[in-house]
Amino acid sequence: SFLKRSYQTEDIYEGAGVALRIGELYLKGGNRHIFQKMLVDNVKRSLKEREDVRVVPSKGRIFVVGSSDDDILYRLRWVFGISSVSPVIFCKKDIAEITAHAVSFAKQYPGNEKTVFRISARRSDKHFSHTSSEIGIEVGSAVNVATGYGVNLEDPDLNIGVEVGHTWCFVWTEKLKGSGGLPVGSSGRMALLLSGGIDSPVAGHLLQKRGIALTGVYFHAFPYTPDGSKLKVIDLAKVLAKRQKRFRLYVVQFAQMQEAMQEAATSDYLVLMYRRAMIRIAERLAQKDGIKALATGENLGQVASQTLENMALVEDAAELPIFRPLLTMDKIETMDLAKEIGTYDISILPFEDCCTLFVPEHPQTKGSLKVIKRYEKRRDFEDFIEKAVASVEVIEL
Repeated sequence: SFLKRSYQTEDIYEGAGVALRIGELYLKGGNRHIFQKMLVDNVKRSLKEREDVRVVPSKGRIFVVGSSDDDILYRLRWVFGISSVSPVIFCKKDIAEITAHAVSFAKQYPGNEKTVFRISARRSDKHFSHTSSEIGIEVGSAVNVATGYGVNLEDPDLNIGVEVGHTWCFVWTEKLKGSGGLPVGSSGRMALLLSGGIDSPVAGHLLQKRGIALTGVYFHAFPYTPDGSKLKVIDLAKVLAKRQKRFRLYVVQFAQMQEAMQEAATSDYLVLMYRRAMIRIAERLAQKDGIKALATGENLGQVASQTLENMALVEDAAELPIFRPLLTMDKIETMDLAKEIGTYDISILPFEDCCTLFVPEHPQTKGSLKVIKRYEKRRDFEDFIEKAVASVEVIEL
Protein backbone atom coordinates (compact mmCIF):
# COMPACT_ATOMS: atom_id res chain seq x y z
CA SER A 1 0.00 0.00 0.00
CA PHE A 2 2.96 2.31 0.69
CA LEU A 3 4.18 1.86 -2.89
CA LYS A 4 0.69 2.30 -4.34
CA ARG A 5 0.23 5.56 -2.46
CA SER A 6 3.69 6.80 -3.44
CA TYR A 7 3.80 5.89 -7.13
CA GLN A 8 0.78 6.25 -9.40
CA THR A 9 0.53 5.91 -13.18
CA GLU A 10 0.28 9.68 -13.66
CA ASP A 11 3.80 10.00 -12.18
CA ILE A 12 5.39 8.67 -15.40
CA TYR A 13 8.30 10.97 -16.17
CA GLU A 14 10.40 11.69 -19.24
CA GLY A 15 13.89 13.14 -18.96
CA ALA A 16 17.02 12.81 -16.82
CA GLY A 17 17.02 11.03 -13.50
CA VAL A 18 18.63 8.33 -11.39
CA ALA A 19 17.62 4.71 -10.78
CA LEU A 20 18.58 3.28 -7.38
CA ARG A 21 18.74 -0.48 -6.93
CA ILE A 22 17.96 -2.03 -3.58
CA GLY A 23 20.39 -4.58 -2.14
CA GLU A 24 19.96 -6.54 1.08
CA LEU A 25 16.42 -5.32 1.61
CA TYR A 26 15.25 -8.13 -0.67
CA LEU A 27 16.13 -10.58 2.13
CA LYS A 28 13.67 -9.00 4.56
CA GLY A 29 10.57 -10.91 3.51
CA GLY A 30 7.31 -9.57 4.90
CA ASN A 31 9.08 -6.67 6.64
CA ARG A 32 10.66 -5.39 3.43
CA HIS A 33 8.20 -2.52 3.06
CA ILE A 34 9.28 -1.12 6.47
CA PHE A 35 12.94 -1.09 5.44
CA GLN A 36 12.13 0.34 2.02
CA LYS A 37 10.08 3.18 3.50
CA MET A 38 13.02 4.00 5.79
CA LEU A 39 15.38 3.91 2.80
CA VAL A 40 13.12 6.23 0.80
CA ASP A 41 13.05 8.67 3.72
CA ASN A 42 16.86 8.57 3.91
CA VAL A 43 17.16 9.21 0.15
CA LYS A 44 14.80 12.18 0.44
CA ARG A 45 16.82 13.52 3.36
CA SER A 46 20.08 13.28 1.41
CA LEU A 47 18.53 15.37 -1.37
CA LYS A 48 16.54 17.81 0.76
CA GLU A 49 18.63 20.77 -0.48
CA ARG A 50 17.88 19.87 -4.11
CA GLU A 51 14.47 21.34 -4.79
CA ASP A 52 14.78 20.52 -8.49
CA VAL A 53 14.34 16.77 -7.98
CA ARG A 54 11.84 14.44 -6.37
CA VAL A 55 12.10 10.89 -5.08
CA VAL A 56 9.70 8.27 -6.41
CA PRO A 57 9.60 4.76 -4.91
CA SER A 58 8.65 1.76 -7.01
CA LYS A 59 8.72 -2.00 -6.62
CA GLY A 60 12.37 -3.03 -6.43
CA ARG A 61 13.58 0.46 -7.36
CA ILE A 62 13.74 4.00 -6.12
CA PHE A 63 13.84 6.76 -8.72
CA VAL A 64 15.13 10.32 -8.51
CA VAL A 65 13.56 12.36 -11.26
CA GLY A 66 14.61 15.80 -12.47
CA SER A 67 18.40 15.53 -12.75
CA SER A 68 21.36 13.15 -12.58
CA ASP A 69 24.24 15.57 -12.04
CA ASP A 70 27.42 14.78 -10.10
CA ASP A 71 26.18 16.42 -6.90
CA ILE A 72 23.14 14.15 -6.79
CA LEU A 73 25.23 11.06 -7.51
CA TYR A 74 27.65 11.99 -4.71
CA ARG A 75 24.83 12.49 -2.21
CA LEU A 76 23.23 9.17 -3.13
CA ARG A 77 26.53 7.34 -2.86
CA TRP A 78 26.42 7.55 0.94
CA VAL A 79 22.83 6.44 1.44
CA PHE A 80 23.12 2.99 2.96
CA GLY A 81 20.80 0.30 1.61
CA ILE A 82 21.46 1.07 -2.07
CA SER A 83 23.42 -1.53 -4.04
CA SER A 84 23.96 0.51 -7.21
CA VAL A 85 23.10 3.82 -8.85
CA SER A 86 22.56 4.58 -12.53
CA PRO A 87 22.08 7.95 -14.25
CA VAL A 88 19.19 7.28 -16.65
CA ILE A 89 16.98 8.79 -19.29
CA PHE A 90 13.29 8.10 -18.65
CA CYS A 91 11.16 7.77 -21.77
CA LYS A 92 7.87 6.50 -23.13
CA LYS A 93 7.32 2.78 -23.45
CA ASP A 94 7.94 2.95 -27.17
CA ILE A 95 10.58 0.85 -28.93
CA ALA A 96 11.49 3.66 -31.34
CA GLU A 97 12.08 6.13 -28.50
CA ILE A 98 14.02 3.55 -26.49
CA THR A 99 16.21 2.86 -29.50
CA ALA A 100 16.86 6.55 -30.11
CA HIS A 101 18.11 7.05 -26.56
CA ALA A 102 20.30 3.95 -26.74
CA VAL A 103 21.88 5.14 -29.98
CA SER A 104 22.46 8.57 -28.46
CA PHE A 105 24.24 7.01 -25.47
CA ALA A 106 26.38 4.89 -27.81
CA LYS A 107 27.38 7.87 -29.91
CA GLN A 108 28.50 9.75 -26.80
CA TYR A 109 30.76 6.86 -25.78
CA PRO A 110 34.46 7.56 -26.65
CA GLY A 111 34.94 4.32 -28.59
CA ASN A 112 36.84 3.23 -31.69
CA GLU A 113 36.68 0.50 -34.31
CA LYS A 114 37.55 -2.12 -31.68
CA THR A 115 34.77 -1.14 -29.26
CA VAL A 116 32.26 -3.87 -28.41
CA PHE A 117 28.92 -3.50 -26.66
CA ARG A 118 25.87 -5.34 -25.41
CA ILE A 119 22.24 -4.48 -24.69
CA SER A 120 21.00 -5.57 -21.25
CA ALA A 121 17.21 -5.54 -21.58
CA ARG A 122 14.73 -6.23 -18.81
CA ARG A 123 10.97 -6.22 -19.33
CA SER A 124 8.78 -6.56 -16.24
CA ASP A 125 5.71 -5.28 -18.09
CA LYS A 126 4.70 -8.40 -20.03
CA HIS A 127 2.17 -6.40 -22.02
CA PHE A 128 4.93 -4.44 -23.75
CA SER A 129 5.10 -5.16 -27.47
CA HIS A 130 8.63 -6.62 -27.41
CA THR A 131 10.16 -9.34 -25.23
CA SER A 132 13.51 -8.73 -23.54
CA SER A 133 15.29 -10.65 -26.32
CA GLU A 134 13.49 -8.70 -29.02
CA ILE A 135 14.40 -5.40 -27.35
CA GLY A 136 18.05 -6.48 -27.30
CA ILE A 137 18.02 -7.47 -30.97
CA GLU A 138 16.25 -4.37 -32.28
CA VAL A 139 18.08 -1.83 -30.15
CA GLY A 140 21.43 -3.59 -30.63
CA SER A 141 21.04 -3.63 -34.41
CA ALA A 142 20.39 0.10 -34.45
CA VAL A 143 23.44 0.81 -32.26
CA ASN A 144 25.61 -1.37 -34.50
CA VAL A 145 24.50 0.45 -37.63
CA ALA A 146 24.88 3.91 -36.06
CA THR A 147 28.35 3.35 -34.54
CA GLY A 148 29.96 0.33 -36.17
CA TYR A 149 30.63 -1.15 -32.72
CA GLY A 150 30.77 -4.91 -32.49
CA VAL A 151 28.72 -7.07 -30.15
CA ASN A 152 30.21 -8.93 -27.19
CA LEU A 153 27.75 -10.27 -24.62
CA GLU A 154 30.41 -11.57 -22.23
CA ASP A 155 32.96 -8.76 -21.94
CA PRO A 156 31.61 -5.54 -23.50
CA ASP A 157 33.30 -2.15 -23.34
CA LEU A 158 29.87 -0.51 -23.32
CA ASN A 159 26.80 -1.94 -21.63
CA ILE A 160 23.52 -0.22 -22.51
CA GLY A 161 20.68 -1.10 -20.17
CA VAL A 162 16.99 -0.92 -21.03
CA GLU A 163 14.31 -1.47 -18.41
CA VAL A 164 10.60 -1.48 -19.17
CA GLY A 165 8.33 -1.52 -16.11
CA HIS A 166 4.60 -1.14 -15.64
CA THR A 167 4.73 2.60 -14.97
CA TRP A 168 8.23 3.52 -16.10
CA CYS A 169 10.79 2.97 -18.81
CA PHE A 170 14.43 4.07 -18.89
CA VAL A 171 17.79 3.62 -20.61
CA TRP A 172 21.20 3.71 -18.88
CA THR A 173 24.88 3.00 -19.50
CA GLU A 174 26.58 3.47 -16.11
CA LYS A 175 26.08 1.27 -13.05
CA LEU A 176 27.85 2.93 -10.13
CA LYS A 177 28.43 0.98 -6.95
CA GLY A 178 26.33 2.08 -3.99
CA SER A 179 27.22 1.83 -0.31
CA GLY A 180 25.17 -1.31 0.27
CA GLY A 181 24.19 -2.31 3.77
CA LEU A 182 20.92 -1.40 5.48
CA PRO A 183 19.08 1.91 5.89
CA VAL A 184 20.45 3.88 8.84
CA GLY A 185 18.04 3.54 11.75
CA SER A 186 16.71 0.13 10.78
CA SER A 187 18.95 -1.77 13.24
CA GLY A 188 18.56 0.42 16.32
CA ARG A 189 20.91 2.86 18.05
CA MET A 190 24.36 2.80 19.63
CA ALA A 191 26.45 5.29 21.56
CA LEU A 192 29.82 5.74 19.85
CA LEU A 193 32.84 6.88 21.87
CA LEU A 194 34.01 9.45 19.34
CA SER A 195 37.52 10.90 19.55
CA GLY A 196 39.41 13.16 17.20
CA GLY A 197 41.44 10.28 15.81
CA ILE A 198 41.16 8.29 12.61
CA ASP A 199 39.56 5.13 13.97
CA SER A 200 36.33 6.00 15.77
CA PRO A 201 34.62 7.89 12.90
CA VAL A 202 35.39 4.95 10.59
CA ALA A 203 33.88 2.59 13.17
CA GLY A 204 30.78 4.81 13.21
CA HIS A 205 30.57 4.69 9.43
CA LEU A 206 30.66 0.89 9.42
CA LEU A 207 27.93 0.72 12.06
CA GLN A 208 25.75 3.07 10.04
CA LYS A 209 26.22 0.76 7.07
CA ARG A 210 24.61 -2.01 9.13
CA GLY A 211 21.61 0.21 9.88
CA ILE A 212 22.74 1.67 13.21
CA ALA A 213 21.84 5.25 14.11
CA LEU A 214 24.56 6.82 16.24
CA THR A 215 24.84 9.07 19.26
CA GLY A 216 28.36 10.40 19.84
CA VAL A 217 30.14 10.73 23.20
CA TYR A 218 33.29 12.87 23.22
CA PHE A 219 35.57 13.32 26.24
CA HIS A 220 37.10 16.81 26.37
CA ALA A 221 40.02 17.58 28.70
CA PHE A 222 39.93 21.38 28.70
CA PRO A 223 42.19 23.23 29.55
CA TYR A 224 44.75 20.50 28.79
CA THR A 225 43.32 20.05 25.31
CA PRO A 226 42.38 23.17 23.30
CA ASP A 227 38.96 24.02 21.91
CA GLY A 228 40.35 23.02 18.52
CA SER A 229 40.14 19.39 19.66
CA LYS A 230 36.44 19.79 20.38
CA LEU A 231 35.77 21.57 17.08
CA LYS A 232 37.56 18.78 15.23
CA VAL A 233 35.30 16.17 16.80
CA ILE A 234 32.22 18.25 15.95
CA ASP A 235 33.36 18.30 12.31
CA LEU A 236 33.81 14.52 12.38
CA ALA A 237 30.34 14.15 13.88
CA LYS A 238 28.92 16.31 11.08
CA VAL A 239 30.20 13.82 8.50
CA LEU A 240 28.43 10.97 10.29
CA ALA A 241 25.34 13.12 10.85
CA LYS A 242 24.80 13.43 7.10
CA ARG A 243 23.93 9.72 7.00
CA GLN A 244 21.09 9.81 9.53
CA LYS A 245 18.03 11.77 10.59
CA ARG A 246 19.67 13.46 13.57
CA PHE A 247 22.93 13.09 15.47
CA ARG A 248 23.33 13.96 19.13
CA LEU A 249 26.86 14.61 20.37
CA TYR A 250 27.57 14.57 24.11
CA VAL A 251 30.66 16.54 25.17
CA VAL A 252 31.90 15.30 28.55
CA GLN A 253 34.33 17.40 30.63
CA PHE A 254 36.96 14.85 31.64
CA ALA A 255 39.97 16.78 32.96
CA GLN A 256 39.03 16.61 36.67
CA MET A 257 38.55 12.86 36.41
CA GLN A 258 41.98 12.48 34.84
CA GLU A 259 43.64 14.61 37.51
CA ALA A 260 42.09 12.48 40.23
CA MET A 261 43.17 9.26 38.53
CA GLN A 262 46.71 10.55 38.19
CA GLU A 263 46.83 10.78 41.97
CA ALA A 264 45.25 7.35 42.53
CA ALA A 265 47.14 5.09 40.12
CA THR A 266 50.60 4.43 38.74
CA SER A 267 51.15 5.98 35.33
CA ASP A 268 51.22 2.66 33.46
CA TYR A 269 47.55 2.04 34.41
CA LEU A 270 46.23 5.51 33.60
CA VAL A 271 44.92 4.79 30.08
CA LEU A 272 43.03 1.75 31.35
CA MET A 273 41.59 3.84 34.18
CA TYR A 274 40.50 6.50 31.68
CA ARG A 275 38.81 4.03 29.41
CA ARG A 276 36.91 2.27 32.19
CA ALA A 277 35.60 5.64 33.37
CA MET A 278 34.67 6.62 29.82
CA ILE A 279 32.69 3.42 29.41
CA ARG A 280 30.78 4.04 32.65
CA ILE A 281 29.94 7.63 31.67
CA ALA A 282 28.97 6.73 28.09
CA GLU A 283 26.81 3.92 29.40
CA ARG A 284 24.83 6.22 31.66
CA LEU A 285 24.29 8.72 28.87
CA ALA A 286 23.20 5.89 26.59
CA GLN A 287 20.76 4.49 29.12
CA LYS A 288 19.18 7.94 29.57
CA ASP A 289 18.42 7.89 25.84
CA GLY A 290 17.20 4.29 25.77
CA ILE A 291 20.29 3.10 23.85
CA LYS A 292 21.18 -0.55 24.38
CA ALA A 293 24.82 -0.79 23.24
CA LEU A 294 28.13 1.08 23.06
CA ALA A 295 30.70 1.17 20.26
CA THR A 296 34.36 2.13 20.02
CA GLY A 297 37.07 2.46 17.38
CA GLU A 298 39.33 -0.05 19.15
CA ASN A 299 41.47 -2.36 17.06
CA LEU A 300 43.06 -5.51 18.43
CA GLY A 301 46.76 -5.00 19.18
CA GLN A 302 47.02 -1.55 17.61
CA VAL A 303 48.10 0.26 20.80
CA ALA A 304 48.98 -0.83 24.33
CA SER A 305 45.46 -0.35 25.69
CA GLN A 306 43.97 -2.54 22.96
CA THR A 307 45.50 -5.91 23.77
CA LEU A 308 43.07 -8.73 24.40
CA GLU A 309 43.76 -8.58 28.14
CA ASN A 310 43.22 -4.82 28.33
CA MET A 311 40.06 -4.91 26.26
CA ALA A 312 38.68 -7.42 28.73
CA LEU A 313 39.58 -5.07 31.59
CA VAL A 314 37.74 -2.20 29.92
CA GLU A 315 34.72 -4.36 29.15
CA ASP A 316 34.54 -5.41 32.80
CA ALA A 317 33.41 -1.85 33.60
CA ALA A 318 30.40 -2.10 31.28
CA GLU A 319 26.91 -3.46 31.64
CA LEU A 320 25.92 -2.80 28.04
CA PRO A 321 27.56 -4.73 25.18
CA ILE A 322 30.47 -3.00 23.44
CA PHE A 323 30.84 -3.31 19.66
CA ARG A 324 34.21 -2.85 17.92
CA PRO A 325 33.77 -2.74 14.12
CA LEU A 326 37.50 -2.20 13.47
CA LEU A 327 38.68 -5.12 15.61
CA THR A 328 40.37 -7.05 12.77
CA MET A 329 41.27 -4.21 10.38
CA ASP A 330 44.85 -3.04 9.98
CA LYS A 331 45.72 0.65 10.12
CA ILE A 332 46.16 1.05 6.36
CA GLU A 333 42.66 -0.32 5.72
CA THR A 334 41.21 2.07 8.28
CA MET A 335 43.09 5.05 6.84
CA ASP A 336 41.97 4.21 3.31
CA LEU A 337 38.34 4.05 4.40
CA ALA A 338 38.71 7.31 6.35
CA LYS A 339 39.93 9.01 3.17
CA GLU A 340 37.03 7.55 1.19
CA ILE A 341 34.33 8.75 3.60
CA GLY A 342 35.88 12.21 4.11
CA THR A 343 37.06 12.04 7.74
CA TYR A 344 40.81 11.51 7.27
CA ASP A 345 41.80 15.13 6.63
CA ILE A 346 39.83 16.22 9.70
CA SER A 347 41.27 13.49 11.92
CA ILE A 348 44.89 14.37 11.17
CA LEU A 349 44.53 18.01 12.22
CA PRO A 350 47.15 18.63 14.97
CA PHE A 351 44.91 18.68 18.05
CA GLU A 352 45.44 16.18 20.86
CA ASP A 353 42.67 14.29 22.63
CA CYS A 354 42.33 13.46 26.31
CA CYS A 355 43.93 10.00 26.07
CA THR A 356 47.32 11.55 25.27
CA LEU A 357 47.49 13.27 28.68
CA PHE A 358 49.58 11.98 31.58
CA VAL A 359 50.47 8.83 29.63
CA PRO A 360 53.83 7.10 30.27
CA GLU A 361 56.24 6.02 27.60
CA HIS A 362 55.56 2.34 28.36
CA PRO A 363 51.92 1.81 29.38
CA GLN A 364 50.62 -1.47 30.77
CA THR A 365 49.85 -4.04 28.05
CA LYS A 366 48.46 -6.81 30.28
CA GLY A 367 46.65 -5.07 33.09
CA SER A 368 45.43 -6.83 36.22
CA LEU A 369 41.77 -6.50 37.21
CA LYS A 370 42.76 -6.88 40.86
CA VAL A 371 45.24 -4.01 40.61
CA ILE A 372 42.96 -1.66 38.72
CA LYS A 373 40.09 -2.21 41.15
CA ARG A 374 42.42 -1.43 44.02
CA TYR A 375 43.33 1.86 42.34
CA GLU A 376 39.66 2.68 41.74
CA LYS A 377 38.92 2.26 45.46
CA ARG A 378 41.42 4.94 46.44
CA ARG A 379 39.09 7.77 45.38
CA ASP A 380 35.35 8.27 45.14
CA PHE A 381 35.29 8.23 41.35
CA GLU A 382 31.53 7.74 41.40
CA ASP A 383 31.19 11.38 42.39
CA PHE A 384 33.27 12.45 39.39
CA ILE A 385 31.17 10.26 37.09
CA GLU A 386 27.91 11.75 38.36
CA LYS A 387 29.24 15.29 37.91
CA ALA A 388 30.44 14.50 34.39
CA VAL A 389 27.04 13.12 33.41
CA ALA A 390 25.16 16.00 35.02
CA SER A 391 27.25 18.72 33.36
CA VAL A 392 27.48 17.20 29.89
CA GLU A 393 27.13 19.54 26.91
CA VAL A 394 24.60 18.39 24.30
CA ILE A 395 25.13 19.34 20.62
CA GLU A 396 22.35 18.45 18.17
CA LEU A 397 23.46 18.05 14.55
